[in-house]
Amino acid sequence: MSGMPAGAARMRAAVLTGPGRMEVQEVARPEPGPGQVRLRVEGCGVCASNLTPWAGPDWMRFPTEPGDLGHEAWGVVDALGEGVEGLSLGDRVAALSYRGYAEYDLAEAANVVRLPESLAGQPFPGEPLGCAMNIFRRSGIEAGQTVAIIGIGFLGAILTKLATQAGARVIAISRRPYSLDLARKMGAAETIPMEDHNGIIERVKELTGGRFCEVVIEAVGKQWPLDLAAELCRERGRLIVAGYHQDGPRQVNMWLWNWRGLDVINAHERDPKVYVQGIREAVEAIAAGRLDPAPLLTHDFPLERLDAALDATRDRPDGFLKAVVRFS
Repeated sequence: MSGMPAGAARMRAAVLTGPGRMEVQEVARPEPGPGQVRLRVEGCGVCASNLTPWAGPDWMRFPTEPGDLGHEAWGVVDALGEGVEGLSLGDRVAALSYRGYAEYDLAEAANVVRLPESLAGQPFPGEPLGCAMNIFRRSGIEAGQTVAIIGIGFLGAILTKLATQAGARVIAISRRPYSLDLARKMGAAETIPMEDHNGIIERVKELTGGRFCEVVIEAVGKQWPLDLAAELCRERGRLIVAGYHQDGPRQVNMWLWNWRGLDVINAHERDPKVYVQGIREAVEAIAAGRLDPAPLLTHDFPLERLDAALDATRDRPDGFLKAVVRFS
């Protein structure tokens, strides 16, 4: 690129150049500042939150910064900024970083979690795994409860597993037969196709003896599933908003929320310390064999095909759950 210092170390990075368009450019490799580390990225998960920027809404500005939107990276520490302690060159880590669609990315040292040797070679998109652990903690699920999970993607599948392990009875509700099959493999006691609003309500009512569910997790990020979630909560039940609602305002049935006395929890975290704690809990769960995310990472793409990875995340072909971009 023009303006790059002569002899500067370089890397490949994805740049979104317009709605639905990207290219891989050669750019200067970033240098860590005080308190930062640089990762040689092994891979980066593709998040559904990328889809709105990928579509090119009015507020989006192109081209993006190199590597931008990639926030689910893992890799190896290859440079340390001034003052960094507790991390070493060569450590394999997951991190909260924000330009992971590139061969190298920077992260604050406090936002980096070392991966144990037992996970060597395994993909580890730390941010969504930590997100799942944090949502589960906020949900307050207990043994003996009936829990409905609406939307069985990567997040919903993990939450199904965690809730089942906690001793809850899970009712999984999702659109695709593939997702419902997966929910059963993750321990769901019952599955319901997400087709008819009133039909789903009647089925859950039947399965719960008319009481409905102590906890309902909405993991889709759309208006209809949010409406449905409230309908499936019993009186004094807990509605957990885990879906990422980024395409506009929402309306809620406040009469129903009031009448049933619902606790409503927006389970999205923004404090990096809480995110990192979730990643640590995910590392512990996976290292102990309680959770195995590898089968949920269904599609691999090279950096040059990030556009195809984003399209697959949007279109969700049969057998798709989550895409990752890999670096050889």
